[in-house]
Order: sequence, then C-alpha cells, then structure tokens
Amino acid sequence: MIVFDLVCAQEHVFEAWFGSSADYEDQRTRGLVNCPVCGVGDVAKAVMAPNVAPKGNRASNPPPVPMQSGAPAPAEMKALLAALAKAQSEMLQGSENVGRRFAAEARAMNDGDVPERPIHGQATRDEARALIEDGVPVAPLPLPIPPPDTTH
Repeated sequence: MIVFDLVCAQEHVFEAWFGSSADYEDQRTRGLVNCPVCGVGDVAKAVMAPNVAPKGNRASNPPPVPMQSGAPAPAEMKALLAALAKAQSEMLQGSENVGRRFAAEARAMNDGDVPERPIHGQATRDEARALIEDGVPVAPLPLPIPPPDTTH
C-alpha cells in the first residue's frame, strides 16, 4: 500500500491509500477518486514533503507548522479518519461486495428483478449519476474500499 496526499479543485487536502501508483491513476481516470470533504472528482496529487532523516547535528523535532484557523491537527485528523473507517467497516458488516456489478445490481433490486439486500461496490461517476436520476437509492461511501482480490 502507498499513501498519497491529494488535493481537490476546491483546495481540500486529504490522504488516501492505494495499492500502487498505477492503482491511483486507474481509479482517478475512472472517476473513483473524490474529495471526502466536498465530493469533487477533480483530484490531483498534492506536493508531499519527503520524510528524510535529519543530519546528526540538526534537531530531530522540526518546529511546528502553523495550521489554518479551525483546521484539526494531523494527529486529530488521523484519529477522526480512523474513527470514520471503523464506523464504515461496522456499517458494511453483512453487506455483499458486488464489485463492478454495483450499478446493475442496485438497478435490478430497485426494479424488483432480484431480492433486496445490502450491497456495496464500485460504480463510475456516470453510472452513479444515472442511478440517482432514475430514483435508485444509492450513496457514496466516505472512504474507498480496496477490491477483495487486491488485499493481502
């Protein structure tokens, strides 16, 4: 897994985990990477400072970086994201991951062609928009879920 700092067109900076750089590019081009703050899909990699060890004659603790007024500290943000991830995981217990079949399965349940059941999976932005326009009740997950065949 690799972590990237990402920034949306509205300048919200957030952290996201991917299996590789290629996974990030694939998900971004398919419209699967959205800002968790505002939902904008225009997302790019933010400039990241490398984690380089200090020289022996330098202080090991850099001075604190001033935060924007009201912005949570990094440790607080990580705790909030961990709580969000835990809540999402609990919410998805008993839900079937239908992967890329999500749009078709959601539509089939809405049309009464298959029995209703809790599902989650992947849909392109266009598929999700079409489902919403057709009155199919769907909602995005706040955090991405790696497909089962990519987990270790």
